[in-house]
Amino acid sequence: MKATHHQTKDLKRADLDVQGMSCAACANRVEKALAAASGVHSAAVNFATKTATVSFDPQTIDVQHLVQTVVDTGYSAKAGSDQFSTKEQEVSQEASDAEYHEIRLKFWVAAILSLPVLAIAMSHGRVAALNFVGSNWLQLALTTPVLFYCGRQFFTGAWNAFRHRAADMNTLVALGTGTAYVYSVAATIAPQFFAVASNLDIHSHSAGAPVYFEAAGVIIALILLGRMLEARAKGRTGEAIRRLIGLQPRTARVLRSGIEQDIPIEQVVKGDIVIVRPGEKIPVDGFVEQGSSTVDESMLTGESMPVQKKAKDEVFGATMNKTGSFQFQATKVGKDTALQQIVRLVREAQGSKAPIAKLADVISGIFTPIVLCIAIAAFVTWYIAAPVDTRLSMALLSFVSVLIIACPCALGLATPTAIMVGTGRGAENGVLIKGGEALEKTYSIDTIVLDKTGTITRGEPVVTDIHANDPFSPDEILRLAAVVERGSEHPLGEAIVRAAEERKLQLPGATNFNAIIGQGVEAQVMEKRVLVGNSKLLTDRGIDVQPLQTVAEELRSDGKTAMFIAIDGKLAGVLAVADPIKPESKEAVEALRKLGLRIVMLTGDGKRTAEAVARQVGIDEVHAEVLPEGKVDVVRQLQQEGRKVAMVGDGINDAPALAQADIGIAIGTGTDVAMEASDLTLIRGDLRGVVTALSLSRATVKTIKQNLFWAFIYNVIGIPIAAGALFPITGWLLSPVIASAAMSFSSVSVVMNSLRLRAYRAS
Repeated sequence: MKATHHQTKDLKRADLDVQGMSCAACANRVEKALAAASGVHSAAVNFATKTATVSFDPQTIDVQHLVQTVVDTGYSAKAGSDQFSTKEQEVSQEASDAEYHEIRLKFWVAAILSLPVLAIAMSHGRVAALNFVGSNWLQLALTTPVLFYCGRQFFTGAWNAFRHRAADMNTLVALGTGTAYVYSVAATIAPQFFAVASNLDIHSHSAGAPVYFEAAGVIIALILLGRMLEARAKGRTGEAIRRLIGLQPRTARVLRSGIEQDIPIEQVVKGDIVIVRPGEKIPVDGFVEQGSSTVDESMLTGESMPVQKKAKDEVFGATMNKTGSFQFQATKVGKDTALQQIVRLVREAQGSKAPIAKLADVISGIFTPIVLCIAIAAFVTWYIAAPVDTRLSMALLSFVSVLIIACPCALGLATPTAIMVGTGRGAENGVLIKGGEALEKTYSIDTIVLDKTGTITRGEPVVTDIHANDPFSPDEILRLAAVVERGSEHPLGEAIVRAAEERKLQLPGATNFNAIIGQGVEAQVMEKRVLVGNSKLLTDRGIDVQPLQTVAEELRSDGKTAMFIAIDGKLAGVLAVADPIKPESKEAVEALRKLGLRIVMLTGDGKRTAEAVARQVGIDEVHAEVLPEGKVDVVRQLQQEGRKVAMVGDGINDAPALAQADIGIAIGTGTDVAMEASDLTLIRGDLRGVVTALSLSRATVKTIKQNLFWAFIYNVIGIPIAAGALFPITGWLLSPVIASAAMSFSSVSVVMNSLRLRAYRAS
């Protein structure tokens, strides 16, 4: 359910960087602690991004107390920045790289030291060169640094969790490898005792009692390999944000006291006059004061064609100036720029959770205790059921294998990695998705409600047709009509004036201007009496409109507004003004239909105009002459029919309907109103963005479901096998080494599957 304004108006939002989490159980524990804190409205912890997103009442709790809550849970945290700079991103990237290089170093140390241990173990005493007195001591010497240097993080993490009366993946790894190591050390020091326990003749085994140093060492190496690959892959899930932030220039050239000076972008303030030359990036948002150019806004809108900019046009930071030089006044700087707003929305979306992730959260919260119980049960079962000479080794192997193969990491990564890549890919295609819940809801949409004006059409009336009656010319009647309409504030009149200016027609002054309500206008232009209006106005003045009546009817049947022009009492011609359909609207409607959606058009326009527009783009269901409150009723009625409805509008006069719909999609505005009322915002005014949003959401949710399926099925199948369920049938007991390889593969496979979304291309 969407939170209403009065519920959240006093709440603040904080993003915390949380360090020390090793699996989904850790994230779940931090989330529960934050949610339970007094004054916290909601909390979501993202294991993939290592961030906590908290909505809280600032009168009850502050950010420092939130940080302390995380610390008290056993992890470290710091408040995140509300502005995203290139420098901050570089620091974050350096920290991520340092973590990756540290894991890589430990992996190689573990691999090199464990390889001879594995070779000795795999020889099973059949290779004389490897079966020598003291081989167990050699394995001990090689394995000890693997455990206490390379695997130190697992043991400290397990101890930290134990101190806070909890258990996580570190607990499983530490118990599994620690048990194998401690048993092997004891068997090396006191081989006689373990030989008796295993019913072995110690004198027939030159290497002594069986040991499992390879299980401890190789498991650490394989888990570190998985962590290394996982860290590298997860780093790629955030590339969209890094690319966006990287687009922002570091400096700006401003004009202060008549002197040009280059300053860091952080020092630009509102009101500064900023100078931009060809080939330079625009540093902040503002309005052009002087000069003109074309600007590549593809990073903002996804539109590849450069946009013409002239005086009074808005420009956006991080877009690329192409051809000319210009000066503009800075109106939005720092965290208020369009780029920063986009990055903020993407970060919020990536830190959010989809409802589909709740099951994984529940399971991860109880996962480790259940695995511990299964491991103990497996140990006891095999110690009792297995033959005396193998019972200890079988019990030990099954115990270690269960602990190692269990992987809550895959569950924790399944949803956030897909959301990170999906929302980032959306931003690169001009689609801003508010979060995981919006993404999942979009997946289930079966009905699209389209506002006409500004969504299907351009939202700005233009002159489309000029039919002149002899002996008048089209330019003449357009020029005179524009002179008369220049005194009018009607949108249709403004369209006529705009058309004359585009044709560079000279517009003299008009006198005796008179507006006739509901009919048209009249004025004196260079001693000529000009009338512009409907047929009633001209008929009342004794002018016969019959010669162009058929033309006017044809124009109206196409959804255009026909206006007659008379000059000095003679019918001069007819002008048609319409809100033209965007070139891509028909293509977008056809694509939406192919997605299996029911398409409905809403408009406040008359029935004839609405049906003409719907006919041209291929929409069958039309609701015309609908007021804003009526649009809400239409959406509600569709929902009562059991439909999942997405409302697409301009985000301003459609705000009530956007809020009522299951998913609100604001198109072509990017305004605060649009972002507040909608779940998705399409930066450019292109209806094809709706197709992109829907198909991307479907691809992302499909990926999440695939990830969760493999994460669940992996544990459902893997844990019983590790416990020895197949041994009575096949005689096969899973090696802890294979269990650790499988565990590492499960996490990496989930991340790699999510990364496939990076290849998504807008249709």
